[in-house]
Amino acid sequence: MLNISLADYKVGNLHSLKKSLENCGAKVTVVTSMDDLLDAECIAFPGVGAFDKTMEALLPYREEICKKLESGTPGLGICIGTQILTEGSEEGTSPGLGFIEGKVLKLKAKQIPHMGWNIVNTDDPLMDGIKSRHFYFAHSYYCEPVDRSLIMATTEYEGITIPTMFRKKNFIGTQFHPEKSSTSGLQFISNFVKFAEECL
Repeated sequence: MLNISLADYKVGNLHSLKKSLENCGAKVTVVTSMDDLLDAECIAFPGVGAFDKTMEALLPYREEICKKLESGTPGLGICIGTQILTEGSEEGTSPGLGFIEGKVLKLKAKQIPHMGWNIVNTDDPLMDGIKSRHFYFAHSYYCEPVDRSLIMATTEYEGITIPTMFRKKNFIGTQFHPEKSSTSGLQFISNFVKFAEECL
């Protein structure tokens, strides 16, 4: 059974993601002390929250977390949990973890935040078995990596194409919320659990 350490950086409700991961066969431990992530078999960075507030607890372990992900430890980031893996954000002043070279930019759209269901365009294997590519979004910022080959999916919003899924090493980052995306989201999480198990 895959052991996932779910980072609790005190900014959002972890319950839906924890439940989804457990429903897909993983054992989930909620980690409140971020140094515990350094011994994790697999790391999950949940969504919801502001960039600077989210980084407060993680900053002291910035280099160690990056080394762990660089070494191939599987990880899942959702929304802000993906954004914090970059070098920084227009939302705040704190540096990010810096695992992904690039920045988080504000959406240049009339309606912000972008909230609701949108199509995720991708052929990534984590979408295997998913009939509907409609996933739930709730964000005002998005990741813009320097290395475009890390972008695995895009979504069109108000005529703007934004990156919405990323891969680096064994880390998977999404801008959408699979844990809030009904059947499609649950299948995505199930596929991630299988992928992470195969990495170990």
